[in-house]
Amino acid sequence: MADEISFLPLGAIIQSFKVGGIDIVQGFPTQELYASHNSPHFGATIGRVANRISDAKVESLNGGKSYSFVANNGPNTLHGGNVGWGKRVWKGPNPVGVRKNVPGIEGELKGGETVEFTLTSEDGDEGFPGEVLVKVYYTAGKVVENGKEVTVLSQEYEAELVGGAEETVVNMTNHSYFNLSGGPSIEGTVVQLATNSYLPLSEWGIPTSGPTTYSKVATTTPFALGAQDPDFDDCFIVDPSSSPSSVPIDTRALPLTKLVSAHHPGSKVHLEVLSTEPAFQFYTGKWIDVPAVGGAPARGSRSGFCVEPSRYVNAINVDDWRSQVILKKGEKYGARIVYKAWKE
Repeated sequence: MADEISFLPLGAIIQSFKVGGIDIVQGFPTQELYASHNSPHFGATIGRVANRISDAKVESLNGGKSYSFVANNGPNTLHGGNVGWGKRVWKGPNPVGVRKNVPGIEGELKGGETVEFTLTSEDGDEGFPGEVLVKVYYTAGKVVENGKEVTVLSQEYEAELVGGAEETVVNMTNHSYFNLSGGPSIEGTVVQLATNSYLPLSEWGIPTSGPTTYSKVATTTPFALGAQDPDFDDCFIVDPSSSPSSVPIDTRALPLTKLVSAHHPGSKVHLEVLSTEPAFQFYTGKWIDVPAVGGAPARGSRSGFCVEPSRYVNAINVDDWRSQVILKKGEKYGARIVYKAWKE
């Protein structure tokens, strides 16, 4: 694991993921540089609530109480506030053994080393109610699929409300930025999404209605990312025919769905992102602006793309969606994400 995939305590960050000699995730060589320069959230575990909360507030939790947060993205709260879980120092990585099998992945893993990160999010952390114990498990290994050796990184998320409130809101994801080209841009990457259903957004990234058809690009057939277009920062819905209120707070028992397939014809590196989550944000990195520091090159617009599996954006403030993200005492929040990558 140490040679190809590495992690950091800050943000339980995925620091590197090497495939065929190419590091396919954006990052920095030291934890200190993440602390000072990681405005894009490279590789970070995002919480307590990933993506945006409209008007930086939540109504009617814990018997009708309202909660206000820092507005750090226009009028909204983004990625848990000013110091979300991606900016906290976690305990770990602690080795917890070897897993030879990952749910949803056929075949036995070669390697399968598993590490655990833990974090205690205090009652009132960034304004959110309740003390929450959070765990992230990473399992890394290789498996043979259709005659090719595939590197697998499995992520399992678990959160439990342990005190301070009867319910809170949780929506976690990983914010890795992928670049399969081996160069400074994602230009030329060929992508295919599992769905063309998405949530129309306001100018500040808040859904304005339920799922509808994405019409700018035919997303369910392979398409190429150019130097500037197509530009994505959208929340896609995996199965628009299912009821949003049917999504359990713990999705780990659900089957993995392949959300995104991508490859770069030049590098011949392939990536698949799978998850048990009902939605995912697909973002082509328009706003990346990181200077050259510590031996790491400057990263600019479209130097990476994100696939962020999660619950619906702003679910807590939409009556039909809010059950997806309300964690009650005695329950466990759970989700799984898997990255599979290989080189031809």
